[in-house]
Amino acid sequence: MAFKPLHDRVLVRRVASDEKTKGGLIIPESAKEKPAEGEIVAVGTGLRDEDGDRIALDVNVGDRILFGKWSGTEITLEGEELLIMKESDILGVIA
Repeated sequence: MAFKPLHDRVLVRRVASDEKTKGGLIIPESAKEKPAEGEIVAVGTGLRDEDGDRIALDVNVGDRILFGKWSGTEITLEGEELLIMKESDILGVIA
């Protein structure tokens, strides 16, 4: 993919949610919520501190993350829907 986020931003691919409930009911597309879980596709180089030194991000490409429902900006790259968000919008990394 020919896209590199800048500074403390990350590019995220949403992870597909289940199509059935735990009870076995099928959820129609119109009733599904967008998942708040994703995989990091690309990361920026990080912010700079007061001395000009780079502060590395705490996440890496391939990490599975959780983020807020309204986090990020949706974009379409090469026909794929992705999110660009700041590292601070990430709630945690799934181990």
